[in-house]
Amino acid sequence: MATQKALVVTALAQPLKSASWPIPKPEAKQVQLRVTVAALNPHDQKDRDYGLFIKKPLNKNGLPAILANDVAGVVTAVGSDVTIFKIGDRVFTYAHVFDSGYSQHGLQQYSVAEEDYAAKIPEGFTDHDAATLPVNLDAGVVGLFDESGLGIPAPWTEGGKTFGYAETSILIIGGGSNCGKFGVQLAKLAGIGKIVVLGGEEEKLKKFGATHVLDRHGSPEAVQARIRDVVGDELIYCYDTVNPPSTQYVGINALSNTKKGKVARLLPNSPWETSKVLEKKAGYEVKDVIGEPHMKTVGKGFWENIERYLREGKIVPLEYEVVQGLDVEKANDVLDWYRDGKKVVQTHFRISA
Repeated sequence: MATQKALVVTALAQPLKSASWPIPKPEAKQVQLRVTVAALNPHDQKDRDYGLFIKKPLNKNGLPAILANDVAGVVTAVGSDVTIFKIGDRVFTYAHVFDSGYSQHGLQQYSVAEEDYAAKIPEGFTDHDAATLPVNLDAGVVGLFDESGLGIPAPWTEGGKTFGYAETSILIIGGGSNCGKFGVQLAKLAGIGKIVVLGGEEEKLKKFGATHVLDRHGSPEAVQARIRDVVGDELIYCYDTVNPPSTQYVGINALSNTKKGKVARLLPNSPWETSKVLEKKAGYEVKDVIGEPHMKTVGKGFWENIERYLREGKIVPLEYEVVQGLDVEKANDVLDWYRDGKKVVQTHFRISA
């Protein structure tokens, strides 16, 4: 079997190692990619150190494991049932978290991609631009539009044709995070009328579509007052991208007291602090979001439209920095920075030209 270089988790809480790995072949609805760019995100650090998505029995593959779900590359082979792509196309994809043998993940020279969760990179966009999108953008797609999140009808669905987006308000907590920035873009794409963002750079967020950008500093009570000044008692949707359980009550308290609201949270999945939650006569829900498009009903439809949204400027790539090659020391440094809270800009590994 032909082999390639890959960066591999061989033991939890230990550094990645450089290893020889089988080159995967595409199945019927897959393409093989020569990986040009693979991007690391905070969940990759949790994979390396705690086994978040790679530990058995959750993941039948177990160790050793390859990281990076944000992948861009050039098609080098196509499966028998592929209709969208051809050899030589530049594409980007979301590597399935539980793909067979980590064949879709990015920290290797060749990977495979599922046709339904990949798209061509439009002219005028680099592979790096495209690689900023899959993980952080799909977190927002699931968080806003899937029933496991806020359940707002997705604009590309039948339900979106009649939903009153213009009369809807949403609070997005964590405007400085990549997931927060994409959440704003998705809310704008849907046509949500009032997009209130807590934290982040005001000028940039308003270009993305925010109608209000609020200061996140000060006591929780002061922050809650700022939010309430804008949303009143009408808020029923909150997308929280950053808060630990101890401060998730900020988003919950912003919800309406007379209408049942929802908070969709990305991190973490442990119980939230309830002692500081104000009385909610209509009740509320907290939804734990796993932004994996392959396992959600909204995922495939979004990937059918993502290339068009890029071309039309409705989705805008975010910032990144570049590391050349499969540099194992740099990869471990990046994961350590995520662990230590020092990493904001996404790091891309330029694996081939």
